[in-house]
Amino acid sequence: MTTLRSIVFLLGAVAVTAVFGILVPLGGLFGVRTASWLAQLYTRILLKWVEWSLGITYEVQGWENVPPGPVVLMAKHQSAWETLFMEAKFPAQCWIVKKELLWLPFVGWGLIAIKCIAIDRSSGHSARDQIVEQGAERLKQGLWVSIFPEGTRVAPGKAGRYGIGGALLATRTGTPILPMAHNAGEYWGRYAFKKHAGRVKVVIGPVIATQGRDVIEVHNEVQSWIEGRMREISKERHAAA
Repeated sequence: MTTLRSIVFLLGAVAVTAVFGILVPLGGLFGVRTASWLAQLYTRILLKWVEWSLGITYEVQGWENVPPGPVVLMAKHQSAWETLFMEAKFPAQCWIVKKELLWLPFVGWGLIAIKCIAIDRSSGHSARDQIVEQGAERLKQGLWVSIFPEGTRVAPGKAGRYGIGGALLATRTGTPILPMAHNAGEYWGRYAFKKHAGRVKVVIGPVIATQGRDVIEVHNEVQSWIEGRMREISKERHAAA
């Protein structure tokens, strides 16, 4: 049954992605807001498809912590599920992504249309400068900037090395950080074809102030908050790690 569910999900996801992989770039011709609206519609449809075809639902704690203005959204990265959730449920966003993602048909075209910042993670200071410079521009435009500080998907119960780019952008611009933790990887493995039904637990915020603060201090606070919530959400996984 798990395999069948995963096949059904994949077929539907490919079809929807093919359609919106054309619509979102076309929307970009009318501005980033139009492209972002279409991208949000796409992820909302896929999130519902995930629920229907795979039986993966979710519960959220901390909606009251979401502020009205732009933030740097920093989240745990375990699977593709949280990408859908974040794009579907939060305001228009600019993503910090690996430049390799732009090469993907449909998905890459959409990322370009919503003005994502594509970086070469191996370039060090150059990548951080790009995040700060372009991220500041997006924030001025009223967009959120979303980043997975670990840079890649990490298995449940594990923690990757947190990059400093998001904290650097936030402190340089005085923008608050909205942290998010979740356990989506327990149901949607980072490279697994088979997904498993279950209820993802998501915890949001509260916002972390950055105005006038040291970047390392902010960086450590973000990591401490996210990993602290992960130990609460996934007690068994962390106990076994």
